[in-house]
Amino acid sequence: MSTDTSPSGGFISLRALQDRYNSRFILGLYLLINSGLTIGLLAALAAVTNQPFIFPSLGPTAFLLFFLPFNAQSAPKNVFFGHLVGVLAGFLALVIFGLTATPPNLEDVTWPRVGAAALCLSLTLAFMVWLNVPHAPAGATTLIVGLGLMRTPEQLLVLMAAVVLLIIQGWIINRLAGLRVPWFLPVRQNQ
Repeated sequence: MSTDTSPSGGFISLRALQDRYNSRFILGLYLLINSGLTIGLLAALAAVTNQPFIFPSLGPTAFLLFFLPFNAQSAPKNVFFGHLVGVLAGFLALVIFGLTATPPNLEDVTWPRVGAAALCLSLTLAFMVWLNVPHAPAGATTLIVGLGLMRTPEQLLVLMAAVVLLIIQGWIINRLAGLRVPWFLPVRQNQ
């Protein structure tokens, strides 16, 4: 774990457990329990509502939130806006290439789909740098949208709601573990 992990009066101090027991084992156990809990809750919400509250790029986001909670990529601002940039770039690429009503087909990739994938990923990566909101899992989010796996405005709103719920869960769990994770902005802005 990087930077300041000093206790803040949390429910169970992750740092104290790591100091007392095998640090790698405790950190792995922390990720095992908390990533399973957060993604499990989102998957249950998806099952109950029949809405896409679960999608692949939430996995790497959960990893960052619990493994590197003080990294700039884990700051709530960067998680939220990184995924938002990915969603907007993916949808823009679908619009530009006329694919908003075209179902996804990953076995018969058409030239418009090639263009949409290349455009959405390049826009997402560039805008994350320009806006100083780095969050690597957003590269997967933009491809999920640009490949048409989630393409309706309703699905994209649910996608962003899932991101917000994951951010809130991660923040609460890390705080309960005694980690002084940032409220919104990164601890230090990386250039």
